[in-house]
Amino acid sequence: MSIAKARQAPPNADADTGQVPLLWLLGQPHLRDYLAFFETKVCGGEQADPRALTAEWRTANDIYYELEQHEAGIADTIECRPLDKRLARLSAELEQNPWFRAAFDNLPYTIELVELDKLVVSQLHVENGFAGMIAARLGPDPSPSELFRFCLPTERELPPVAIRRLGAHRYQFTSPSTDFREHAPRLLRADELVHAGGSGPVAAFFGVGVGFGANFLSGIRSGARVVLENGYHRSYALRSAGITHAWCVIEHVTRKDELRLAASETVAADPEFYFAAKRPPILRDFFDPRLAKQLMTKRMESVVEVEIKVRSGSSTAV
Repeated sequence: MSIAKARQAPPNADADTGQVPLLWLLGQPHLRDYLAFFETKVCGGEQADPRALTAEWRTANDIYYELEQHEAGIADTIECRPLDKRLARLSAELEQNPWFRAAFDNLPYTIELVELDKLVVSQLHVENGFAGMIAARLGPDPSPSELFRFCLPTERELPPVAIRRLGAHRYQFTSPSTDFREHAPRLLRADELVHAGGSGPVAAFFGVGVGFGANFLSGIRSGARVVLENGYHRSYALRSAGITHAWCVIEHVTRKDELRLAASETVAADPEFYFAAKRPPILRDFFDPRLAKQLMTKRMESVVEVEIKVRSGSSTAV
């Protein structure tokens, strides 16, 4: 079985009038990524002057240098409050959820109310056009339980998924969600199968699930800092609506091997930058017009392709 995943524009993207507004944090690594993204994903980006783009990135980088002098250690002062006793029932239900248990099964964690502004960020862009829609679902003055469910949902409406057969044993799955992904391959025995079908009795089934992540707002703590791992759009939407704190599952790491279990490739590749730099990028920076640039990007789709190869034969029993 082979799996391929990509994030690509649909065939008629250039003719499609639909565009997606996106905020990009300038001045942060890596400049090459920004230039490549601008050329291929931004509407009209192929006509842009790379030298001008580099100059504005450099200006933002200089501002970050100034922030290192005036806001050194700001990420270490993040306010994190313990779980509200009134939410103990909701918390217990969350921890029994199979998605939650699978997502947080190997490191110690706590559920805390975190200060959004000072969360360290490794994802340098958010699709801010969705912020209003996301915040509207919550309302201007959510109760503690409403905010908890918004940040750590166990029930949600899933984005659409299109399925296309590309060959006898090859399928393509697409979704507008950036969270669309393949799940780990799984072997099911006969007693785990329901309505498996087939031309005869089925002894086992081996396949890969295609769907979405658990979608819990989560972060990673090392020392005093918390790096936001999942929930960028919700965090931005909450802050846009004037809400300063959000419920977050925080995994605790004390060494690099533990970090590799929980962190994105970006954070795992350069932990010193996110956990030790004087002034790393923080969520508040998305609201600083000197650092965050508004872009209009081409509408994209996440694509997962699955191809199954089966070989049959015989072998000598051992």
